[in-house]
Formats: sequence, C-alpha cells, structure tokens
Amino acid sequence: MSAAISNVRPKADKVLVDIVDYVMKYKISSREAYDTARLCLIDTLGCGLEALEYPACTKLLGPVVPGTVVPHGAKVPGTQFQLDPIQAAFNIGTMIRWLDFNDTWLAAEWGHPSDNLGGILATADWLSRNNVAAGRAALTMRDVLTAMIKAHEIQGCIALENSFNRVGLDHVVLVKVASTAVVAQMLGLNREEVLNAVSLAWVDGQSLRTYRHAPNTGSRKSWAAGDATSRAVRLALIAKTGEMGYPSVLSAKTWGFYDVLFKGQPFKFQRPYGSYVMEHVLFKISYPAEFHSQTAVECAMEIHERLKASGKRADDIKRVTIRTHEACIRIIDKKGPLNNPADRDHCVQYMVAVPILYGRLTAADYEDDVANDPAIDALRDKIVCVEDPAYTLDYHNVDKRSIANALTVEFNDGSALDEIVCEYPIGHKRRRTDGIALLEAKFRTNLARRFPTKQQQRILAVSLDQAALEKMPVHEYVDMYVI
Repeated sequence: MSAAISNVRPKADKVLVDIVDYVMKYKISSREAYDTARLCLIDTLGCGLEALEYPACTKLLGPVVPGTVVPHGAKVPGTQFQLDPIQAAFNIGTMIRWLDFNDTWLAAEWGHPSDNLGGILATADWLSRNNVAAGRAALTMRDVLTAMIKAHEIQGCIALENSFNRVGLDHVVLVKVASTAVVAQMLGLNREEVLNAVSLAWVDGQSLRTYRHAPNTGSRKSWAAGDATSRAVRLALIAKTGEMGYPSVLSAKTWGFYDVLFKGQPFKFQRPYGSYVMEHVLFKISYPAEFHSQTAVECAMEIHERLKASGKRADDIKRVTIRTHEACIRIIDKKGPLNNPADRDHCVQYMVAVPILYGRLTAADYEDDVANDPAIDALRDKIVCVEDPAYTLDYHNVDKRSIANALTVEFNDGSALDEIVCEYPIGHKRRRTDGIALLEAKFRTNLARRFPTKQQQRILAVSLDQAALEKMPVHEYVDMYVI
C-alpha cells in the first residue's frame, strides 16, 4: 500500500510569489525602460495596422457575435470595433503578431513580449472608458507603459533559463502568465487574488508548438499570442470574482506543471525581476522575418548588391552557406515544400533567397503570388546551414546576446564572394541609436496605410513625445486610432 498523500494546502510556489510581489510592489525607475517602452508601443501598434491589409488576419477580428457593440468597451486600433476586453485583447494581440514583425526576446526560450500589449491595452482602454463614465479618473498611457515593462520582464526573465520549446510547448504560455499578472493588477485585484490569477494561468492548458514546425506549420502561430493574452484577461476577471487559486500548481508532485509538462525540472532564474528585458528587447525594424534570420537577411541584401556589381546572377550560384547559431538551425533550417506564408516566414532559406533575388523582403513576399516564382525554390535548394559553436555561445552570452549569421556564396565557375558577416541586427540594443530613426519611419509608414494625413499627424505628435504620451488618458490615445 502507498502512503497517503497529505491534503494540507501548501504555501504558494516561490515562482508565483515572486511574480506577484514584482507586479504589486516593484517601482520602475529606469528612464531607459520607459523610453524603450514608448518605442515598443508605437512599433507594435504599427505592426497591427499593417496586418489589417491581410484578409487572413481580418477574418478573425471583430466580436464573437457579429454586430455586437459593448458600451464603454475597448476599441481595436485601425478598426471601428468596440468590444469586451477579452475579445478586444484577442483582436489586438492577433493583429500585432500576424506578420511576425513585432519585438523579440531570444534566450533559452524565444518569444515576443509585446504580444502582451493585446491584453494590456484592451484592459486599460476598457477601464478608462468605464472610469470616465462613472466620474473617476482614467488610466494614463504611463500606466500602459509600466504594465508593458513588467510583462516584458516576467516573460523575458522566465525565458532566460527555461526552454519550453524543448518540451514541445509554445512560448505563448509566458504571454498568458505575464499578461494575467499585469492585467490582474490593473483590475485592482488584491495580492491573494493576483496570486490566484497567476496560478490559474499555469494550471491552464498550454499550446503545443506543432503549428510552428514542419510538417504542421500554419497560421495559428499568428493568432496564438492573441489567444493567450485574451485568455489572460479572462482568467484575471475570473480571479476578481474571488475564485480560488492553486498554490502548488508548479511543484505539486505528479499533478503539477513541472512533473506533467516540464520533465520534472523546476524553473531556474538568472536574475531578479526589474526592467532588464525592456531595456534589451530586440526590434524587428527592417524585415518581417523570424528573428534568428534577421542578420542573415541583412547579409543577403548585401549579396544582392554585390551580384549586381559583379554582373553575376542567381543562376550562377552553386552554393550559399549560412554559418549560424544552433537556435537558427533548430527552428528555421527547412527543406522541402513550403505550404503557406506561415511556413515561409519560418524558413531561413526562403528568407535569404528572396532578398538575394529581389533586393527586398516584405510581408507580401510570403504570399503565394511571390512564392510561386520557381527561382526562389531553385535558390533555396542551394542554401545550407552549418552551426558555428562560437556563434551559439555568443547567442547565450549575457554580455553579447548576438544573433550572428555569416553568408558565403560560391559560383559555378569556381569563384566566390568574400564571406559577409553580421552579428547584431539593426534592432539590437547595441545598434539602438541607429535603429530609432528607422523604427519611427516604420511607424510613419504603417500609419499611412490606414489613416488620412491629419490623423497621422495627430498620432505622431503625441506618440513621438515621451512626456505628452505618458500623461495622455488611455481612451483618448486609442480614440486617435479609430477610423
């Protein structure tokens, strides 16, 4: 006979407590974090506006029941939808992730911390509109930036040492956890209720990564984060009712997250929560491409120019070798048929072939009308990846966090181009100063996709002014994005 299992309710897991104490008590003092959060905000919203040009995205947007309008509900930027905060979070989260163009965090686990903006902005807007209707003060955009910094930090710090992809789980589990924590705090939950909410996020079912990998790569990867951040809002609202939590959701023997989903291993942490992740986040500025390929795309653009200068063509290429890091090979080194845009933007060979051939890589280049060019697949077949262990080490080095790629082109006549090396993409912190002007230009381009000139100018006047943005009521800022 086995010994009886104790039914004494344990203390909450330290991982939960640390998240809640950080969200409830920690004061963000870093000016750099707030400045970067503003850049992150405008870049993320801009990505969402660009996604509205794609019917595959917009078909998922709007209320669950067509025609539903929620009084004092959250508005979805770039649309006329006004929804409950759960569905608004799904809409916003889906828009900003659709084209794989928003920010990135690379460590033991990968992800896109600005995915959390779906839940944060929807909740803040909804609260602000209801506060004003009741004669109370609205939330300000500084509150949104603070929540963004904290959500980035929770997602990113857990990701530093804990690989969910190695056990087959998708990184959106961390979006769900981070969004739940910050949204619960925004909703005014007390400490015990926030703790309950975060435990509910961990006990929830978690997404498999299969929709990101061959042979199942598909468009769910573009709405998975919207699903996660909207679920976070739902769980926080459930906890607000007084619904109980599960204190040892991670550590409970047999039935906890560690034993069921993490091969029995507890989480490891490299650093305490602060504002590190927002300060070091990676922006996708030039190319809508999976981040491990960003430097490879920069190299490929240079190859395009060298080919033009030399008079050679892609047909003259015998082989392209990508010297890269292990994560790139594990995620996006892909041969064989590519079945849809989601398949193509997770194939490094495709993302290198297009700029070599055309001198560009845009979101439209993943669509069928471009992908059907046989020259792309012909060149893809000539591109191979090899790991450079030094690049892998530098990828994990906390002082470097490089995302290096180096490309060598060999020609049929036996000649070759000198290897082109790029260690840090334009969106890296080490190139932040150079990247800001380009990031702002990207935002201007995305505003112009959706709004008339006068409306663009109003948005820009506030969005590019840190002090003006921080003090602006959330609902007034969101109203500027309504068409």
